[in-house]
Formats: sequence, structure tokens, C-alpha cells
Amino acid sequence: MNKYVCIHGHFYQPPRENPWLEEIELQDSAYPFHDWNERISAECYAPNSAARILDSEKRICEIINNYGRISFNFGPTLLSWMERAQPTVYQAIIEADRRSRKRFSGHGSALAQAYNHIIMPLANQRDKLTQVLWGVADFRHRFGREPEGMWLPETAVDLETLDVMAEQGIRFTILAPSQAEKVRRIDEENWRDVSGSRIDPRMPYLCKLPSGRRMVLFFYDGPTSRDVAFSGLLRDGAGFAERLLAGFSGGQPQMFHIATDGETYGHHHRFGEMALAYCLRHIENEERAQLTIYPEYLAKHPPTHEVEIIENTSWSCAHGVERWRSDCGCRIGGDNDWNQAWRGPLRKALDWLRDEIVSPYEKEMSLLAGDPWDARDAYIEVILDRSPEKVKDFLARQAGRDLSAGEQTRALRLLEMQRHAMLMYTSCGWFFDEISGIESTQVLFYAGRVVQLAREACGIDLETPFLNRLESAPSNLPRVGNAARIFEREVKPEELDLIRVAAHHAIASEFDEGGETDEGGHSIYCYAVERSEHTVYPGGRMKLAVGRAHIRSAITWNEEEFTFAVLHLGGHHLNAGIRPFESDAAFADMQEAVSNAFERSDIPAVIREMDRHFGSHNYTLWHLFRDERRRVVGQVIAQNLEEIESTFRNLYENQFTLLRFLREIRMPIPKPLALPAEVVLVSRLRDLLEKRQPPTEELRQLADEIELLELSLDDPMLGMAAGRQIARQLKKLGLPTGNLALLLSLIETLEVLHSLPIRLDLWQAQNLYWEIHRNRRAESDAVKGEKPFAEWDDAFRRLGDLLEVRIT
Repeated sequence: MNKYVCIHGHFYQPPRENPWLEEIELQDSAYPFHDWNERISAECYAPNSAARILDSEKRICEIINNYGRISFNFGPTLLSWMERAQPTVYQAIIEADRRSRKRFSGHGSALAQAYNHIIMPLANQRDKLTQVLWGVADFRHRFGREPEGMWLPETAVDLETLDVMAEQGIRFTILAPSQAEKVRRIDEENWRDVSGSRIDPRMPYLCKLPSGRRMVLFFYDGPTSRDVAFSGLLRDGAGFAERLLAGFSGGQPQMFHIATDGETYGHHHRFGEMALAYCLRHIENEERAQLTIYPEYLAKHPPTHEVEIIENTSWSCAHGVERWRSDCGCRIGGDNDWNQAWRGPLRKALDWLRDEIVSPYEKEMSLLAGDPWDARDAYIEVILDRSPEKVKDFLARQAGRDLSAGEQTRALRLLEMQRHAMLMYTSCGWFFDEISGIESTQVLFYAGRVVQLAREACGIDLETPFLNRLESAPSNLPRVGNAARIFEREVKPEELDLIRVAAHHAIASEFDEGGETDEGGHSIYCYAVERSEHTVYPGGRMKLAVGRAHIRSAITWNEEEFTFAVLHLGGHHLNAGIRPFESDAAFADMQEAVSNAFERSDIPAVIREMDRHFGSHNYTLWHLFRDERRRVVGQVIAQNLEEIESTFRNLYENQFTLLRFLREIRMPIPKPLALPAEVVLVSRLRDLLEKRQPPTEELRQLADEIELLELSLDDPMLGMAAGRQIARQLKKLGLPTGNLALLLSLIETLEVLHSLPIRLDLWQAQNLYWEIHRNRRAESDAVKGEKPFAEWDDAFRRLGDLLEVRIT
């Protein structure tokens, strides 16, 4: 067969971590999920690892891992998050690449990516090298092999970038057809102009670089890729497949291939992953072409033509790479009178910051490493494994000696300064319309971390001149002003030091905060806490807590011990004092003074003593980190909600007969009567769904009440909670070894849930059911058809019907 189809998905989200916490904080715009990474994972990354193929009755008849049949790349920073937050999906991606090697002649589906999605033609040569080195190292660490190809962010390309990639062993990359300028056969002299997307995308091309190195380039089919991304081609999997199969011409070996954002399949287009799965199966079943990936096709059919590219171009800007440095007119949404005049000044400000830290970095790091820039290139080792032993070994190798504790912290601060100086160039910061958006603000967060680390590691204060430059980056919103005001309003309040972490610990501890670390202390994001003393003095609704804690950063290893006192007056009224530990005597003096005043119920005296001992280092609930602040305030609110819910419960019980009568005479229930009923019933349902196994009869009675009153339960969290409940029971079900009762109970529970006016999230439950089915089929024939297994099999099929899964 000489006809091949390849589908490439570029799966990527920008790094969204708070640079001081190294974790993504709550993003309300992603509701009902915690943040956008979690939401897009649920809508795209996870579904593509277990994509459904439906039969004629819209029931699941097959579940496949799309990643093992397509070409794909994942952004390294996204995979880093996924490894921590979505380990099951992460492992499915890694496993798909491993299995794809058997399918595609020893070649894997996964491609590497330049590390944090910077626009490579706009980067200096030093950053280009580090981005490629880090991307290769990250890929090797995760996939256990060397990458053959690398995805360029936004396919933005210049010859220097290709040369850096070729030098590091990268064989090929993928570009848009508009990025090709001219082609010729390798054995010919005359070039043919193919600018304006006129290149034939069905073959690989050799690009000869000025250094003498070479890079193979694949140019995807533009019209089909655009129709997949923007024109509804994913509405029909068979039609999608036929569009791909219609792309061939002549009898010579050829590959028809497309490339889009991976999020197209599920996030941008709901059920896009199902269309992709059906498309892949249709192509395999039709046998008119063979599925392939770039390195397999390249091995079978090396380039016969060479190409010259148009430098400084990309796939998402008609003006080259201007979208990331000027007001070129490329935009998404926004008001018609908006402009992007902020793009150029933002990049210039960041370029200035990057360049200002070069000399201080070289000066300070040269005292701690043989070559400062080699050390930065190698720092990916630490990013991938921050265990103390690995970090110590890395620093000792770079320095050629064992570093002191102070030198280790200084070296890590310098290297982190450089890491964040690259993170602040993540391309999404310029892609959208308004500088106050979440993406542009995120790059300012990274810049803020650079400014702080420059001050701590190099003793230079760059904040004022940096802000002066940001003033030239105007917002489209008069109330926002400019990038300098965004920095001061959004970034500065989030800037952390160890005393702020200590304050968070002291305050949150009074609300049962803290996770255990291996050392027996508490972990607060990327900080380890060892609490040596903690005494609580109760006083009715009030309480006083006094203690000592040692805080250490797991990133830069700076550490310090603090003393604290927290006065909680009840509700959200709280005041905390924090200071570095001075001596046992000073701590004892503070503890005695504030506790004596508290035990006398002299609250003004407590506050005076706290002011005397802690000075201006006073903190409130506002100083908690965002997720914990939301949890603690939610705890405070819950006390009030319990009272409200109790009132609503009384109203509902007193008015139930009236509500039922109104339904019998088909009269609409007035909102003041409907609201208490809905609040009470939703609360009861939520409580039942969170139990290990809800009592079926109680759940049925609740469903009957909801049906009787014809209430609409407009709460997406209920469907998710119901799905988790079914999944929990399925995990306990396993293979049939005396668990028929559990299976029947699960069926009954699911029947009741189907009667409720909620949208059940059964994705995980369906996956578990499919896995149990596969394991069941693998059982010995000796048990099939025998009791009690025949009864179990019948019930299991009934469960499949309820889960909309068809088994044979």
C-alpha cells in the first residue's frame, strides 16, 4: 500500500501555576472544575485516552485510546501538571506511545516540544538552545526514548531554530503550507515558487541549513486542517474519514496529513474525540489507506525534494510572528474598537528584564558553576526531580565541589530566576486581545518572580524601571489602565516570602489545615513546615494559638524559623502576628504576655501585646493562599448556611402538603415556596451521593419527592457526584466472586439516579465497566454459563444497558 493518513494533535495549555507556589490556584471561570487545566483534561485529554465508538443505537460498543493511532505532542509543562494532578490520563498517554511503537514499525506516536511554548524566532539564540534541550530532556524522561521530531510552538520558525534542533538530533518538524517559499527535486537546480500555500503537502521535504545540517519538514494540508478546527468537519466521523481519504492523487507513495490543536478533539468541539475515534476505525476498516505517523513514513519514504522556508512565520498569524510583538490585527473576540497596542511594549519590557539579569547572573553563577549557561541548560534535571539527593548531586557536579547551604540557595535562586525569565515568554501572553486577560497576567506573574529573585540572589532592584516600561503597555479597559497597574494590583499582592508562608500556616492551622510530609510536618504547596510548638487557649467562641514553626522552600531551599500568635474572635474575625524566631526567652515572654491577657478576657490587651511583639507583621484571612482562603471562608459561611438550611427545612416540612396540592391541581409553585424545597432536597441528595454506598430506599424516596414536586436540580456538581458514586461501587465490584448482591444494588442505585433530573457524569464508570467486561471475557471457559455466573452475567448486561454500553 502506498497511501497513508496521518493525523497530528498539538496538545498544549500554557503553564498556569502560581510561580511562588508551583501549583495552579482556583480559577472560578473553569467551574465546575477547579481550574482550566482540570476542565480541559476532563473535556479532551481524558476522553481521548478512552474514546467511545457508538453502535446504531447510540450505545458504546468500543473504547479506544486515540493517542496510540495518531501523531501527537504534549507541552512539557502540561505533562508536568498532568503527572501530578491526572496520573491515570498521564499514564494512558505514556502507554499509548509505548504501544504505538508496535503499530508503527518501532516508531512512537509522541513528538517532543520546545519547552514552554515560546515563539522561537523572537527568542535569542541562548534561549532557543535551552528550550530545545529542556524539551528533549523532558521527553526522554517521560517517554523513555529519544524524540525523532519536535513541535515548534505556533509552528513559528526560522533557520536558526531549525539548526539548533538539528544539532540536538531532531530529524523533523511540522509546518503550515504557508511557511514554504520554494521547492525543487533534490537532483535539480531550478527552484519552483510555492509561496501562498501552494506546496504539495503529501510528501516530506529536506531543508538544508546554513551550518550544513539538515532538517526534514512536513507541511500539513491547510484546508482540511482548517475545516477540522473551525468548520464542523468533526460532526460526522465517517465524513471526516472520507475527507482524508479523498486527499490522494496519482499512484506514487504519498501521505495525506493534517495538524490542529489537540483540544479540537473534545474541548473546542464536544465529542470531537468520538469523531476522531470513528474516523480512525473507518480508515482501518476500509483499507484504502494505512494509518501512519511521521517518523514511520519518513523511514519508508525519504524526501525526494528539498524546500526553502519563509522565515519568521507561524500557523496562526497572517503577518508572520507579529501577533507576539505588535498590533498586527490578528485577534480573537473583544470589542471592535479594541487594539493590541500593548503587545509591543509588553515584549520590550520583558526583553529589557531578561537582558538586565544576564550580567548579574553570569557574575554570581560563575562562582557556583563552571559555566553559568551550561548549568542552566542542565537545570532541567532538577526541574524533573527535585529530591534533595538529586539536587545536591546536580549542584556539586556543576560547581566541582560541595556547596555550603547558603551557596546552594543562591545557586537555586539564580537558576530559578532564569527559568522564570523563559516562562514569562509563554506565547499565550500575546495571543488574545486584552492585556488584563488571564494569559497576559500570567506572564507578568513570572516576571514578578524574576524581579524578586534578582533582588534576592543578585542584590539588584529592577522593579521600578520595569514598571516604568510596563506603563507603555495600555489596556483597552480604562479602569485597568496599563500593564504597570495590572502588575501592582494583581502580581504584587501575591508575591511571597517565607514570613507570608508562615502566616498562612499559622492562620490555616486554626481551621484544621495541613497535609503530612515524610518528615512528619506539614506541606504547604512547595514549602515544608515543621511545627515545634503549638498551644491553643480556648475561650468560648474565641481562641488564641501560640507557636513556632520552621519553613523551608522545596524549590530554592531558603529556610527560617518563625514564632506566631493567632487571635480568633469567631467567624472571619482573626488577627495573626508573625516574626522570625529570636530566642527561647523572647518566645516565652511573648507567649506568657498574650496568653495571660487572653485568659483575663482582656482582648484589647492581647492585641496590644501582639503589636508589641510582632510590630507591623499583622495578617488576616485575606493573607491565606487562594484555595485555602476559599476553604476557610467556606467553613465560616457553612455555619451561617446551616442555620439557613435548618430554617428552609422547617419551611419545606411545614409546606409539603401545600406543595403537593399545588402540583395535583397543576398550579406553578411560587418561587418563595420552591426555593426552600430545592435547597433542602439538593442538600439531602448531595449527602447521600457522598456516602460510601447510599441507602437505596432512602435515595428512591428522595427521587420520588423530587419527581412529585417536578423540581429541576440545576447543579452540575450533582451529576459529577453521582458519577463518582457509581465509579466507587464499580471499583469494588471487580470480577464475579460472590459479589452478585453488590451488582444488583449498583443496578438499583443507577436506576434511581436515572430517574432524577440531573445529567449523570458516567465517563469513569463506563471505563471501569468496559475494563471489567474485558477481564471477564479473559476468564477461563470453564466458568462460563455456570451458576452463579449465569445470573451474574445477566445482571452485568443490565448494568451495561444503564451505562449505555453494549457488550457481546
